[in-house]
Amino acid sequence: MTGGAAKDKDIREGSGVGIDQKSPYYLHPSDVPKQLHVNEVLLDSNFNDWNQEMENFLFAKKIDFVDGTLQKQEKGKPDYMPWMRCDAMVKGWLTTAMEKGIRDSVKYVTSEAEIWTDLHERFGKESSPRAFELKQKLAATRKDGSSVSTYYTNLRTLWDETSSILPFPKCSCNNCSCEVGKRLSEYQEKEHLYNFLMGLDGEFSVIKTQILATKPIPSLSTVYHLVAEDERQRTISNDKRTPVEPAAFKTFQSRSKNFDLAKEKSVSKTFKDKKDEDCTHCNKNGHKREGCFKLVGYPDWWPIKKNEMHKTMAAHVEVEERPIPELTKEKYQMFINHFKNSSIDEEPS
Repeated sequence: MTGGAAKDKDIREGSGVGIDQKSPYYLHPSDVPKQLHVNEVLLDSNFNDWNQEMENFLFAKKIDFVDGTLQKQEKGKPDYMPWMRCDAMVKGWLTTAMEKGIRDSVKYVTSEAEIWTDLHERFGKESSPRAFELKQKLAATRKDGSSVSTYYTNLRTLWDETSSILPFPKCSCNNCSCEVGKRLSEYQEKEHLYNFLMGLDGEFSVIKTQILATKPIPSLSTVYHLVAEDERQRTISNDKRTPVEPAAFKTFQSRSKNFDLAKEKSVSKTFKDKKDEDCTHCNKNGHKREGCFKLVGYPDWWPIKKNEMHKTMAAHVEVEERPIPELTKEKYQMFINHFKNSSIDEEPS
């Protein structure tokens, strides 16, 4: 092999061109380090979700680099440059999926395997406060008017995270015949089933009673299907009902509104018509000559008429006190006294 051919071979190996697609060192031309391959970046509180998504992605790409299967190659060997290229690519994927504080803490780590190990040491250990928080959320989670699908999804998320923090023990015996693993799984599924039933709304009381009365009790997936079908049937029944009361109320509102508008128009028209009328007797507007009070007389409720009635009543009272209107009260009293004195003088001694 000439010097030029060897140089071309090294360039191809260093750039990834010519590497078999089945090789662990193969990188697709679309792969770049600054790509986000998970839904959320790594925070202090979401390591379990982040780890699950990142592992799924790396299994499809380069899991051998983070779990230590492919060790770093010695400098000068044919696989050294392909390994370095893949290592740099995976480090870019990991650091891009972290928030800035965590990313700065692993900035100077030499390989992606060390980053992976460090993250699991810091965030992957069992956390009692987080486990307690998840148990509280499970106890407080209720359907509360949401759909059965949404409610079940919320529970499933909490169950999966709780299992990752507090995993159920598994049998480690070879050729175990006691089936303890199977029984533990059944126990865990029953616990999830009871959690699901306890959080349902009161309208599902009938279907809950039927499920709990079934022997043996159905599986969680079957129970979910039964409850979802009950919800769907109830929704269809409610849609077929005619909302009588709301419709009647709307009709009443419409009629009342139309009546108020008609009344307002009628009053406005009457007032306008009367305003346009003029009296030729008193030269005032608002009435015609035929209805003028100065010609036909004032009614009893007219303010002037009331004043006159009060004056008449007062005069009547005054007449009762003074039988002779021409005399004042003092003269009338003198007149009475005069006749009394005269009658006394005429009596015989």
